[in-house]
Amino acid sequence: MALFSQPTARALAIIDLLMANPTQAFGLTEMTRRLNLNKATCHAILTTMANYGFLVQHPQTKAYRLGPSIIAAGNAAFAQFPVLEYARPELEALQAELPVGFAVTGRSKLHQVLLALYGNATPLLDSFQLGLRLPNTAPVAACFASFSPARHLEAWLSRAHEARGGYDEKLDQKLRVAAIGIRARGYEVTLKTKAEERLTAELNRIHNAWSLDALEAAANQFQYDLCDEHYHLDRIDPKARYDVSMIAVPVIILKDVPVMCFVAGSMHQPITGAQIEEIAARMIQSADRVKRLASGRETVA
Repeated sequence: MALFSQPTARALAIIDLLMANPTQAFGLTEMTRRLNLNKATCHAILTTMANYGFLVQHPQTKAYRLGPSIIAAGNAAFAQFPVLEYARPELEALQAELPVGFAVTGRSKLHQVLLALYGNATPLLDSFQLGLRLPNTAPVAACFASFSPARHLEAWLSRAHEARGGYDEKLDQKLRVAAIGIRARGYEVTLKTKAEERLTAELNRIHNAWSLDALEAAANQFQYDLCDEHYHLDRIDPKARYDVSMIAVPVIILKDVPVMCFVAGSMHQPITGAQIEEIAARMIQSADRVKRLASGRETVA
């Protein structure tokens, strides 16, 4: 069983809350209410984090916001992920050119993480904003798994079976067909689902009563529910209309493994297969340009 530190989780919950509300500051009372923490415990954590510069307290209102040490940590992380610097102008151009919103997602071993937003990518993403973590478990994060080595794909599939309580042959076949289609096409297309509606509602509810446990539970439930829905669009008819949730394109720099994905959303009404192909083609152009820039085969004009 993995080790778990409750004090660490409390500090991370504070950072998560402030990261998801970048324009707000929170006082001790509001923080304890949202995080369901003991007031003395919360005050001790906030004071410690402020002393080390991870938080800043307003001298009059006494409200807390993220501090300079977080900026330094972010810059250090950004330096280790420089491809985002090349991605930003491409995503801004896409958002200005196409009538949809865009996001960038990254991946850790167990999560898919929302790194950046350009416009309103989807109601789902916008409901949590930066830092949204979803399980890196099938069928979520299929764009990453589909373009990764076989061992990563198999681990992604295995986690889905574990979440369901055991091997499910029908589910396995459905997921493998989706992954094969994504890799062959070069991009992922997902459809709007009841699971997404439920997750969006739950994230909005949690927003007013912050809890890392509740966030993780909601994300895991979303992954579980998606297994029972028609989530991936495996075949695209240019003339048919589809209620699309997201279109995802991998950004592959080295070793044929995606370092991030460009994601398009905010399709407020059904779009044709031809429109899906046009949006995806434009996103692939941007992803390829980022790859050339990051690998030194092209320079910024």
